[in-house]
Amino acid sequence: MPRLKLTLAYVGTHYHGWQIQAWKDREDPPTVQAFVAKAVSHVAGRPTHVQGAGRTDAGVHADAQVAHCDIPEDRVNVRWQLALNTLLPRDIRVTDARIVPDSFDACFSVKRKAYTYSLWLDHLCTPPKLYPFVWACGPLDMDRFDAAVAHLTGTHDFAALQNAGTPHKSTVRTLFSITRSPARTEEAALPEGCRQIDVRFEGNGFLKQMVRNLVGLMVACGRGKFDPEAIPALLASGDRRRAPFTAPPQGLTMTQIWYEGDPMPEGWISRDA
Repeated sequence: MPRLKLTLAYVGTHYHGWQIQAWKDREDPPTVQAFVAKAVSHVAGRPTHVQGAGRTDAGVHADAQVAHCDIPEDRVNVRWQLALNTLLPRDIRVTDARIVPDSFDACFSVKRKAYTYSLWLDHLCTPPKLYPFVWACGPLDMDRFDAAVAHLTGTHDFAALQNAGTPHKSTVRTLFSITRSPARTEEAALPEGCRQIDVRFEGNGFLKQMVRNLVGLMVACGRGKFDPEAIPALLASGDRRRAPFTAPPQGLTMTQIWYEGDPMPEGWISRDA
C-alpha cells in the first residue's frame, strides 16, 4: 500500500501528549495521535494506524511533528492536507502531506531532531497570550546558564537526565548544538529589557523528557542552585536523583525533524549514537 507522510503542527495544551493511551478506570484521555488517526481512518475508509516521529508529553507543542501511515491505493489522489484539516480540531493542523517510499519510517528514519524551549524571565507577570507557551522561571544569571552549554553538547550518556517510563538499548545521545535567542554579544549576555529567551536543542535523538531535564538543569545553574562545573560528574554518575527538577511542559516545542535527503544545517557531520 502507498505510504503517506504527514507533517503536523499542534498546540498541546488540551492534549495528554501525542501517543494514544488506554485507561482502564475512565475514558481515554484526548491525545493528538488519536485525533489524527481518527481523521485519517475516516478519509481512508478503514482503520489506519498513524506512527509518529516521537512522543510529546502532555502540554508540549509541535511545529513539525512527522507521522506516516499506509493508505489504500484508491486514496492516493486525495487532497490529504485539505481533507484532514477539515476534520481535525483547529489546534491540530496538517502543514504538509505527501506520498513517500515504503521504506520511509517517521520514527526510525530520523537523522536529527530539534526542540525549542521558551523561558520568561519575569516571574511577576506573564502576558496571558504567552502563558501556555513559556515557563516563567524568573531572572537568571546568564553567565552560569551559558556555562552549562559547554558541558552538555557533544556525545554523552544522558541517563542522569532521563525520566523513567521508556526503556532504551542505549542512553548515549549526541547533542550537536544548544543555542539561544537572543544570543550573547560582546557587550552583554542579554539585551537590556529582554524578558524572553528561546533555547534550541539539536541532536540525533532524545530520551524521555530529556530536553525538559536539560532545561531544568540549565535553569538551576542560572539560579545559582547547581554548579555548571559539576555537570560532567552528574552525567558520569548516570543517577537521575542527583539532577535538578524537570522543567514544565508548556515551554517546549518540537521544532524540526530531518530525514535522509533533507537539507542539513551548514557544517553538519553525521554522528550516530
